[in-house]
Amino acid sequence: MSIGLLLLTGGQGSRMGSPKHNLPHPSGATWGNHLVAVFQAVVPGGPVQILGEALADRPDLPVLDDPRQGPAVALEHWAASPAPSVDLWWIVGCDQVRWCAADLRAWLALAQAADPGQRQWVVGRAEGQLQPLGGFLPHRLRPLLAKSKVRSLGALVVSLPHRPLDSPLSGWRDVDTPEARRDFEAGGP
Repeated sequence: MSIGLLLLTGGQGSRMGSPKHNLPHPSGATWGNHLVAVFQAVVPGGPVQILGEALADRPDLPVLDDPRQGPAVALEHWAASPAPSVDLWWIVGCDQVRWCAADLRAWLALAQAADPGQRQWVVGRAEGQLQPLGGFLPHRLRPLLAKSKVRSLGALVVSLPHRPLDSPLSGWRDVDTPEARRDFEAGGP
């Protein structure tokens, strides 16, 4: 099975004082490059696409502009653009910096077991909420995604064939406020 990474680095948030994807991660990389490294540890040689802004420490990675109208529109834009043909895409937001290789391996195994034919967008459900970012989208769903005009990420997920899986993994928890960043950097939950 071939797997690619789509890393969302766009958006309009400014709560952190600078773009989140280029913030320093405790691993020594930027937040975005940490996620690329996690992916590459699990899927060596898998294609990587950046949707939004380039990573300061990985300018070699291909970047697709984000229309800056929210993640649903960004994903629709990406789906209508050229991409390497793989079986699955791991679609992750640059603020999901708690992912580690062991958790991604476990999550991939769960997703593959739940949808062995790669026909559904396998998304997490953590604390009762659907977590589309961090989920696995089959390449074959890209044409449906490209035609969508849905503006909400949650509505986008339920408009496509999808499979929610309960998951206690910490990778789902975004770091999207200065307080959450301080807790994360201090080693907190």
